[in-house]
Amino acid sequence: MTSGLYIIDAPSPNFDARELPVSMIVLHYTGMETAQAAIDRLRDPEAKVSAHYLVDEDGRILRLVDERHRAWHAGRSHWRGVSDVNSASIGIEIVNPGHEFGYQPFTDAQMSTLIPLVADIKERHAITRGNVVGHSDVAPARKQDPGELFNWHALARLRLALPRPTKNLVDPGWPDAGFMLALERFGYDVNDTEAAVTAFQRRFRPELIDGEIDMECRCILLALLLPKPQGEE
Repeated sequence: MTSGLYIIDAPSPNFDARELPVSMIVLHYTGMETAQAAIDRLRDPEAKVSAHYLVDEDGRILRLVDERHRAWHAGRSHWRGVSDVNSASIGIEIVNPGHEFGYQPFTDAQMSTLIPLVADIKERHAITRGNVVGHSDVAPARKQDPGELFNWHALARLRLALPRPTKNLVDPGWPDAGFMLALERFGYDVNDTEAAVTAFQRRFRPELIDGEIDMECRCILLALLLPKPQGEE
């Protein structure tokens, strides 16, 4: 299934049946003090949380839930019209203490195995780059992961995620309400305006995350929404 990758099976009981075909990948950080604490929680039937895969700091990949099943990783979430994100996604937890326990850059070993894992899943399920997202993208009012230190560029340069637009940027001059309509069109849940803008910045403008709509945010979002050449995805 995941050709060329060594994956350790560590089954979790926390899953049920999918009701939608797989159309997205959701990346998380574990947000716990140790990898073992995260693994134990993701396999604890009382916790009622899980993911399909976990990538440890040394690059080890654990498979917790078979891709055929609906793992319980995204919680209350929404992306591009899909509200049962768990049913439509593969969830990957990346070991990192997160903002609560000393957030730090992800390791080279993690990225070196995460990239081929994402590539394999993306190809097998024909997932578009725009549907390779972070937990904060699908649950902006609740989540911050994988956060501003995650190297999205490493995925984007291999066409595994959307790149941050940097060239020929034009300010569409939208009022704030127009920006929010555009952000909703792009895929975000915009019920909490500040949270949605913050999540967008965390993903596409991580050097300044203030929840405020500015010219740079408008330019980036417009570029993301513009039609791409055929075969772009």
